Amino acid sequence: MSHVNQSHVSRSHVEREIADQPDCWRRASELDPAGLPEPGERVAVIGCGTSLYVAQAYAALREAAGHGETDAFPASEYPADRRYDRLLALSRSGTTTEVLTALARADRTPRTAITGDPTTPISAVADTVVDLAFADEESVVQTRFATTTLALLRARLGHAPADLPAQAERALAADLPEGALDARQFTFLGTGWTVGLAHEAALKLREASGSWTESYPAMEYRHGPISVTAPDTVVWFFGEPPAGLLDQVREIGATTSVTGLDPLADLIRAQRLAVELAKARGLDPDRPRHLTRSIVLTRP
Repeated sequence: MSHVNQSHVSRSHVEREIADQPDCWRRASELDPAGLPEPGERVAVIGCGTSLYVAQAYAALREAAGHGETDAFPASEYPADRRYDRLLALSRSGTTTEVLTALARADRTPRTAITGDPTTPISAVADTVVDLAFADEESVVQTRFATTTLALLRARLGHAPADLPAQAERALAADLPEGALDARQFTFLGTGWTVGLAHEAALKLREASGSWTESYPAMEYRHGPISVTAPDTVVWFFGEPPAGLLDQVREIGATTSVTGLDPLADLIRAQRLAVELAKARGLDPDRPRHLTRSIVLTRP
């Protein structure tokens, strides 16, 4: 196993923010904010980028828990004419154009926003704001805000294990897959709610390090994407792999990652890998190419 870890002093914002996640999750588990979806409500959840993938994970979890129909949308694709009992918007910055537009269009639906900065325009278009300023970030790349949001929502569903912050601490010290820094390609796989985590892990590596990454529902991986798998690739499973799939990947010779960690804690390992890959390639993980902290669109 590789011994790349966080034992060195963090030098970038994103490294410090990754390391802060156990404490942020503990704080989130103690919150009971107003405005979060109640059992039985029909809910739409919107976000962009990382927040969209958190929305997808939460939507799958909420439905599986029997709390009610829950749909996740990119904010730009929110169907404002469809009836929902609540619209939940996830936005670290509180300034993302598509999120603000969707909230404004949903003026007949109760609207809740979870944000890292409640002083931003999102507070003017949401009926209720959940303040996660303690998890806000300086890096362009999202880590602790997204995971803290999901930790909060999981706790509200009764889905978060009591030792989740402790598992996060273990993930900060755990080995990364052997040879991952030399891999040519990375595929992240999930099932149910962890499909959203797979998409988020792939995004982290693309943003921070420019890596070739893909992500799929685990069983869909067999229907074409497995063709890119080779001995110089990494296949990362969030949660228990479907029967037979892990053996098939290993027969190809790919490096695999399967842990006993809670999948959200295992996402921390993927975040760490993204940073290590960026540093190995001489890139600044705080400032990905062509990206800014918030996407604010100008209109003619």
